[in-house]
Amino acid sequence: MAKILCVLFNDPVDGQPRRYAREDIPTIDRYPDGQSAPDPSAIDFTPGELLGSVSGELGLRRFLEENGHTLVVTSDKDGPDSEFERELPDADVVISQPFWPAYLSAERLEKAERLQLAITAGIGSDHVDLDAAGEKGVTVAEITYSNSISVAEHAVMQILSLVRNYIPSHRWVTDEAGWNIADATQRAYDLEGMSVGVIAAGRIGLAVLRRLQPFDLDLHYTDPERLPREVEEELGLTYQPDAESLATSVDVVSIHAPLHAGTEGLFDEELIGRMKRGAYIVNTARARICDRDAVVHALESGQLGGYAGDVWYPQPPEPDHPWRSMPHQGMTPHVSGATLAAQARYAAGTREILEKWLDGEPIRDEYLILESGKLADAYGSGGAKA
Repeated sequence: MAKILCVLFNDPVDGQPRRYAREDIPTIDRYPDGQSAPDPSAIDFTPGELLGSVSGELGLRRFLEENGHTLVVTSDKDGPDSEFERELPDADVVISQPFWPAYLSAERLEKAERLQLAITAGIGSDHVDLDAAGEKGVTVAEITYSNSISVAEHAVMQILSLVRNYIPSHRWVTDEAGWNIADATQRAYDLEGMSVGVIAAGRIGLAVLRRLQPFDLDLHYTDPERLPREVEEELGLTYQPDAESLATSVDVVSIHAPLHAGTEGLFDEELIGRMKRGAYIVNTARARICDRDAVVHALESGQLGGYAGDVWYPQPPEPDHPWRSMPHQGMTPHVSGATLAAQARYAAGTREILEKWLDGEPIRDEYLILESGKLADAYGSGGAKA
């Protein structure tokens, strides 16, 4: 029998909802590229429930315990005395979310003597040291495409919020109980006619471009793999050869690249300094693609007109993290891919993976990053591009 260690974010401050705002959520059977949505043999939850918090348990407890397995669920994930650290040595499976990541470092993987499978409930597994996991022969999987559109919608929302100066305007009628139109509009612009660039046109980046196209924009993108010509023509896209040329050509940059050696610290003081004065950055990818202090300085000096996103380092960030208090920002916790609809999909996908693994059957290719420690074919060929 297997021990499954699941790390989830904390419950709501006032406890699990007694009633939800909506009675149901739309059913998504297939994603835009034709990939089918998660398809477990059954689910023990109602789609639209809060599943990603500790009490939600991703809807897994009944399924696992009825089959003789052990499920440990915790939100206590950081530090040598955390429950995660204590339970890790004899865990066969670790489940984590990118919004509340349990960092599987090389040191932790060495302690995890029985670990065979690491599942990201969602997409984005850079909290797992893939080199160390590979050496240990661990399978690493994530629920590909489960929340890609959720993130794309969040990015578009934050672009509009920054350009239209929405958050300060909202505060005038709530925090200030005022009606100060001049104060609210002195930093408000139309998105129409601006140039917007997307860095990495994978599943999320392309979805952002498709959602922005009706706004009558000058759309740019960069990606190691150029999109088909018919897609460029359909959306009116300008291809940029690299991030630097894109960033210096547009009014708004939306980042959707993975974190790796080539993207870490990409938006530093030098590159941000070469962007148009008053340009905006939205980063729903990974925080370390942008230099923390360079972003703060650029907002304070006016070089950047605004910065928004929902990714931080570490997650959660310390209370005095400067991105909490910097001006002209629209930061959120890492919630872009954790809508109730997305939670239903990645909870179902997590169960699908567990069913296959526990029965000794193959996990579907599109979910795999490492298979028994080896880079999976679909991931290596770009099939796992977010």
